[in-house]
Amino acid sequence: MTTVLLVDDDRRHTELLSEYLERFEMNVLSARHAEECFRMLGDVQPDLIILDVMMPGKNGFEICRDIRRTSQVPIIMLTARGDVTDRVVGLEIGADDYLAKPFEPRELVARIQNVLRRLEGKQPEAPPDLLRFENLEIDLQTRSVVVDGKPAELTTMEFEMLTFLARHPGHKLSRDEILGKLRGIDTEIFTRSVDIMISRLRQKLSDTEKPGRFIQTVWGHGYCFVGRPLAEEAGE
Repeated sequence: MTTVLLVDDDRRHTELLSEYLERFEMNVLSARHAEECFRMLGDVQPDLIILDVMMPGKNGFEICRDIRRTSQVPIIMLTARGDVTDRVVGLEIGADDYLAKPFEPRELVARIQNVLRRLEGKQPEAPPDLLRFENLEIDLQTRSVVVDGKPAELTTMEFEMLTFLARHPGHKLSRDEILGKLRGIDTEIFTRSVDIMISRLRQKLSDTEKPGRFIQTVWGHGYCFVGRPLAEEAGE
């Protein structure tokens, strides 16, 4: 049986949703605020967390960020706001999917099943520890980035996006491919999120001139990593 932790301060909504999810062989635990959420996480290891954004005290974004410091448990965020900026924030801090209220409970079930199915079939990668290019170094062990000899402070999503692009130099990657690889989300309503995140990433990489020295836009398609490998690595 799948164990789901539902974090939502709306008692009635929690009761109705819990009753519905239990029909699909899900054991639903509930928490109404951040303190209760982390107390329960100390006692149980849920298979997935459903996290409402609008919470008293710490909001859902803050709770998600705190969870990601120690755990990669799948997180689906719920919100009454459908603004694309909120979706970008959720993705950047590590949410696996995002569902705007109001929604059909059956859609949430489908999202849960999709996230769990994707993670079950995900094979661990064995990448090199270090990706090095001219004026850019990506350390996969320490999850750090150095640009022009100076450290760049990237969010989790920005780091994952840069790493994915850098592992496919010269490949024209669509927005859907990028999002699908990063989080496996249903990307239909998220394509603008990629443009916003790429723009922020370019700012932090000092890559705002045209054409870009690391990331270039492929008009009508997506993006392409064009960083030049270091001479000694290019010859290997």
